[in-house]
Amino acid sequence: MEKLLSVAIPSYNSEDYMRHAVESLLPGGEAVEILIVDDGSKDGTGAIADEYERKYPGIVRALHKENGGHGDAVMCGLAEATGLYFKVVDSDDWVDEAAYPHVLETLRKLTEPERQVDLLICDYIYDKAGAEHKRVIRYNNCLPAGRTFTWNEAGRFRVGQYILMHSAIYRTRMLRESGMQLPKHTFYVDNLYVYVPMVKVKKLYYLDEVFYHYFIGRDDQSVHEEVMIRRIDQQLRVNRMMAEAVDLEAVEPDAKRRYMLNYLEIITTVSTVMLLRSGTQENLAKKDELWEWLKEEKPSLYRTLRRRALGRFLHLPGRAGRRLICRVYSLAQRKYGFN
Repeated sequence: MEKLLSVAIPSYNSEDYMRHAVESLLPGGEAVEILIVDDGSKDGTGAIADEYERKYPGIVRALHKENGGHGDAVMCGLAEATGLYFKVVDSDDWVDEAAYPHVLETLRKLTEPERQVDLLICDYIYDKAGAEHKRVIRYNNCLPAGRTFTWNEAGRFRVGQYILMHSAIYRTRMLRESGMQLPKHTFYVDNLYVYVPMVKVKKLYYLDEVFYHYFIGRDDQSVHEEVMIRRIDQQLRVNRMMAEAVDLEAVEPDAKRRYMLNYLEIITTVSTVMLLRSGTQENLAKKDELWEWLKEEKPSLYRTLRRRALGRFLHLPGRAGRRLICRVYSLAQRKYGFN
């Protein structure tokens, strides 16, 4: 029998914290399929997954695979999913106890073929360890709440307000048919996950409730700036894959094209600034190589990005220009709470 919702939990050496993620999803009962994807862990992750499968048969499934990285674990979960809708919850994150029933109630309303949507969007919170005030990302200024809508009804997204893996619940069939493929052994593929399928998204629904808790507090998290600089080649790979995957000139309607262009611009900005902030000659050369690649492989996209305000700002000349770019980025970090 088809489940209402499949949730994949990519898990690698997650024995210390994964139980919280699983326990937060169990109140969904038989309507929810919890797919714990053990991505070749070397600790007790696999045993914990098996334990939950034995304890909650028909609800929890333990999937064991060779290590392939976060994206490969997501693809494994998607391949095995039987739910009408699909979501990813990372093993160090969790869903909100109060919002969970409302999310499932909303999905139940969206089960009939004529009522199904391609994407359900919910708010999320940066649950930063030790932070007194936690940043909540809401979309109520740009999306109509509590009903199905199309891109023509969407407003303008603010900086830092993009639809991320944390806020997205896709229709499973649409996600599979989108052609999205996440590469193995690569970080930052969540950007591909929320970018490539967007071309196929026509009908949306926004539930104005904080559903996802995005935990920030582990030193080895991929979003920490020092870690991003060490893994900059993977960020650049994802950046290029995003640019290659979608012909933005063919995207309709204009509101969707504008949103996707802005999102790609932000990812390219992050790549550029990380290379500048590292300060090494090697990475400064990689910054030039990224923009030269765009110029040669995607000339129309290059011209668009280069002429926009961010594109001009990112090419301020000399050391003074680089210092100013990094200073403005630091101010944006504090204001918008990313990285």
